Amino acid sequence: MKLHIKINKVLASLILILVSITACTNLDEKLYSEIPEDDYEFQDEDIRAMFGSVYQELRWLYWGWNGTFDIYEESSDLIMTPLRIGVGWGDLYVTMHKHTYTPTTGHFWTVWNHSYRTISSCNQLLEYDLVKESATSSAELRGVRGLAYYLLLDNFRNVPMDTVFTHEPGFIPDQEDPQVVFDFVEQEMQFVKSALKDQEIEYGQFNYYAACMVLAKMYLNYNAWFGTDDNTYYQKAYEEVSEIINDGAFSLSASYTEPFMADGSSCPEVIYSIVYSFQYGATGNYLSNKALHGASSATFGLKAAPWNGSCGVPQFIDTYDPDDSRFTDTWLMGPQVDQGGSPITIEGTPLNYSQSVHSIDNPGAYQMEGARFKKYEIVSGEEGTYGDDVPFFRLTDAYMIKAECLLRLGGYNGETEQTAAEIVTMIRQRAFKSNPEKATRTVEQLKGPSVYNYGHQENTALEGEDDNWIITEEGGADIEFGGLLDDLAWEFVGEHHRRQDLIRFQLTNGNNVYTGKSRFCFDAHNNPQKNIFPIPQDFLDSNSKLVQNPGY
Repeated sequence: MKLHIKINKVLASLILILVSITACTNLDEKLYSEIPEDDYEFQDEDIRAMFGSVYQELRWLYWGWNGTFDIYEESSDLIMTPLRIGVGWGDLYVTMHKHTYTPTTGHFWTVWNHSYRTISSCNQLLEYDLVKESATSSAELRGVRGLAYYLLLDNFRNVPMDTVFTHEPGFIPDQEDPQVVFDFVEQEMQFVKSALKDQEIEYGQFNYYAACMVLAKMYLNYNAWFGTDDNTYYQKAYEEVSEIINDGAFSLSASYTEPFMADGSSCPEVIYSIVYSFQYGATGNYLSNKALHGASSATFGLKAAPWNGSCGVPQFIDTYDPDDSRFTDTWLMGPQVDQGGSPITIEGTPLNYSQSVHSIDNPGAYQMEGARFKKYEIVSGEEGTYGDDVPFFRLTDAYMIKAECLLRLGGYNGETEQTAAEIVTMIRQRAFKSNPEKATRTVEQLKGPSVYNYGHQENTALEGEDDNWIITEEGGADIEFGGLLDDLAWEFVGEHHRRQDLIRFQLTNGNNVYTGKSRFCFDAHNNPQKNIFPIPQDFLDSNSKLVQNPGY
């Protein structure tokens, strides 16, 4: 769509400045080399070139230090960052894992700060006449802003809301009721859908189907967020993802790893991606550096040594079927070799990642303990995954939401629980090519117990001493839809899923899995106040209208 707008050279100069100092979403878009003429006909792509600040904040929201990835994964039961004996780490990552976090825990500052910086950048651009007169550009910005509010609602629940940039001096936003924020995001996404319905999908730009996914996620989690038991929200979630599936704009990748390649622009499964790039300096995905031992740089030919931090929770690693190729697609474990196939040694000792870990902080983890996460493509000759795009929403997620809704509803809209089992089986098929019969999941399995051996497990002995295990046995038989929860873990580990899933899945005693099941060095505490995080202290101090979340 062309915008026939006459602008003066002053305004054109301002646009030129904005364009030149910000990184675009589509990172190879044109930049202007000269001031446009008075009668220049601005097009949507010209306007979107001003959106760099929005997408830069979104990148930092996800992969800023202690960002979105960490709070969804580190506080859950799949990935942890222990105290590394002789290395460091631990500290605030241990508090995330053990749920001893406070308003001064750094993860919350990052997510809160960059969520509101994203929102503010959107609000500023939405006040420009050029943007107001472009329905598609306005919808894109409102979609990103709604995504940021969705993340705030999920993590903090009681948050301030602001939809304009220009205020009177001294303005302080009010803390809104969570239902108000929910209703606002819902309405915004409905607007985005109406405005972008017939628009071509541009990789990295918020689109019609991304709005469907935000709505589906909000509906799927509504009962967990608001303490209700209203099946109509599962029906609404089903409708949103069915729209994505039935439209046929996306298709499942042939391999599990394809959505996690550094450049996801050609992947047919990716619905919406946060774009990072080595080439354009829009980097931030430091996951491989956070996880791998420094000596693993020889495996991938990296420019710099990784930092030897995060690893898999041993109990989760135990849950994988030996024929599930998602294990080797996701984790490094066992003896490691360099690019030429020769064993990697460290002062004569082979680099050998073990499944077992002594503890998270008592005494901690030794340098080679724990399986290491490698799901994102580790780019040889670079510094790991810094330039890897994040597939924020992918088609597999839409399918699994549909399956979950059918199971929770006992069937819906002419489809049955068996349809749900067939969906999960279809998703698993690409992971069990060597043993196809193992891909099959039944309704009974999905609604049955989890195979995760929940319970506190920790070896407090120092290396070389006799083991001193602390072990409690809880198992997973008391988890409703425990089999489905397992499948969500194997499919979506490391994809900002797990905290949300654990809160949504209930135990037979009425508690949820997030606070109600012990694992590794974490003891169940059955405290529903921990379902949301504390408001960061810095922001609480700066806004007199904010009230801290209960329990903090």
